[in-house]
Amino acid sequence: MKVQSGIRKIAVPLAAFAAASLALTACSGAGGGDAGGDAKSINVLMVNNPQMLDLQKLTADNFTKETGIKVNFTVMPENDVRAKISQEFSSQAGQYDVASLSNYEIPFYSANKWLAPLDDTVAKDPEFDQKDILPAYTASLTGTDGKLYGEPFYGESSLLMYRKDVFAAKGLTVPENPTWDQVADLAAKADGAQPGMKGICLRGQPGWGQVFAPLTTVVNTYGGTWFDKDWNAKVNAPEFKAATQFYVDLVRKHGQAGAAQAGFTECLNNMVQSKVAMWYDASSAGGSLEAANSPVKGKIGYVQAPVKETKQAGWLWTWSWGVQAASKKQDAAGKFIAWASSKKYEQLVAAQLGWAKVPAGKRSSTYDNAEFQKSAPFAAAEKDAILAVDPKNPGVQPRPAVGVQFVGIPEFADLGTTVSQGISSAIAGQTSVEEALNKGQEAAEKVSQKYKK
Repeated sequence: MKVQSGIRKIAVPLAAFAAASLALTACSGAGGGDAGGDAKSINVLMVNNPQMLDLQKLTADNFTKETGIKVNFTVMPENDVRAKISQEFSSQAGQYDVASLSNYEIPFYSANKWLAPLDDTVAKDPEFDQKDILPAYTASLTGTDGKLYGEPFYGESSLLMYRKDVFAAKGLTVPENPTWDQVADLAAKADGAQPGMKGICLRGQPGWGQVFAPLTTVVNTYGGTWFDKDWNAKVNAPEFKAATQFYVDLVRKHGQAGAAQAGFTECLNNMVQSKVAMWYDASSAGGSLEAANSPVKGKIGYVQAPVKETKQAGWLWTWSWGVQAASKKQDAAGKFIAWASSKKYEQLVAAQLGWAKVPAGKRSSTYDNAEFQKSAPFAAAEKDAILAVDPKNPGVQPRPAVGVQFVGIPEFADLGTTVSQGISSAIAGQTSVEEALNKGQEAAEKVSQKYKK
């Protein structure tokens, strides 16, 4: 899948993107040490997802012990880390050598020369095996100049996860390829199945990478889109409204407590603590749900993302590593990346934490591993979902830019976050979906005018 072709079509107005990102960082935290200093010490800025926290714990006793390179981690929640990374890389301050970046940011960052190419890093490590990385990720992390600017730490699509024991006790069956109407019906029937248990957990927290990650996949399969192929904004179009109203109604009627402020982490906690019967979110959550110390290990079923008008609705995402172009420690940074994204690191996680905790979703060899298949009941569904995704055609109509749960333009981070605030307010009962999307349409039209020109 050559997703870069869609990126070449669009301009890269990064000055506006950087300005918006800088504004968002006013309240975010700092840390990480000096830009210079010990050549055997690097600074890494990353999101606080479970896989990253495992990496943080394992680095000193393994990577540092083997190489002598000390790694100083700065770990932040998703919304905060995005803003901090944007500030750091757009200014090329050089304070951080490595950051966790996604297949959304890397095309823009590389186009603006904020990243150092990683081709030599891969070439220096013959055991890394770039061909083992799933092609969709290699393509999405390659710049328009043909150079590689990111290596995936883990990849994911999205799945519907549910409590097999809870549904069996109520005589309910979850289809392998459910529709959203079926999910809504199941959520209603599972609501209250156990004391304090709600039918489903869905993100409601503001942020383009929070509530709009799952919600945009619902919009896609309902026939909606942020922009049509001619860059006409469609945020308050009937299909977008219907999808959003459905999502808001579902989480308000049968969703978790505090839904308007719930993101990935909150929903993961709700699922682990048996507070919800279902959860639609990132397939990578399976590693935490099936961990050895998880109270719900072995109790979860995994099926494909719910659909309505499309055959498939899962997203495509990878948290990857990128090296800041201004870094003065690119060789050490490259060695860290080659280790953190390697088969060797996966084996280390498997040995110390169990195969279910391996940061999967990026290598073909991981899915072929019998121990992983045995320990990760989500593996087959995740692999099927990742291979089925088409980022260029995620809905029912042609798109002007690449992306499933996002629009592949720099302005989307600000646009999606702006519109998400209204959606979260609707989930909290403070405004209507119609009012939120009408305001969102105004914001989207300002973006569309730039691209129409």
